[in-house]
Amino acid sequence: MTVIAASGLPAAVAPKAATTTIPIVFQLASDPVALGLVASLNRPGGNVTGLTSLNKEMGPKRLELLHEVVPTATIIALLMNPTSPNLETLSRDMLAVARTLRLELPVLQASNERDLDAVFGSLAQLQAGGLVAGAHAFFNSRSERLARLALSHAVPMISPYRDFTAAGGLMSYGQSLIDQYRQAGVYVGRILKGEKPSDLPVQQATKVELIINLKAATALGVNFPLSLLGRADEVIE
Repeated sequence: MTVIAASGLPAAVAPKAATTTIPIVFQLASDPVALGLVASLNRPGGNVTGLTSLNKEMGPKRLELLHEVVPTATIIALLMNPTSPNLETLSRDMLAVARTLRLELPVLQASNERDLDAVFGSLAQLQAGGLVAGAHAFFNSRSERLARLALSHAVPMISPYRDFTAAGGLMSYGQSLIDQYRQAGVYVGRILKGEKPSDLPVQQATKVELIINLKAATALGVNFPLSLLGRADEVIE
């Protein structure tokens, strides 16, 4: 038996459109029901199942965490990919949280290398005291570049991805991708042993990690509150 393992929205949508018989196990940061990949989380139906993360809930929390680190900032920018299917919903939720924190939250968009240069080049003009990155495979694949840009432009930044912090970025808060891939692998194994995707509920990722990079903090002149350091799952020194 063949099983298609799909990480990210494009990788899940394409095989879904191409086959109704080959099992597909996805790993997404979006709502698979709203995207039409499955009928429901508990009863996915058809040939598709997998894992989805709590990206919608994590976005506002990232803004709150960065606000703790740069409490004097009155403007924090939000970086989103315009191709993200939950762009409007997440931006709306983030703007609501920004209002409660009395922050301005300009929304900046990037889907290619040139866009990234333009975004970071605009931060000084916006007088942004920080940057929150949304969840998107493009940003995760550019973790090292984003970390370098944030440091070179002296902008405290938080990402959903541990790779960003490991590459020298200030902090990250989001689901553990390693844990998600492991769970997806378990589903692939169960299907290869004969279980049907329609009988395997879509799982929601629950392991969330806060990673802090103290070397980046020193370079940026940022002091982490002790209470925040105590909550970190990993501190990179």
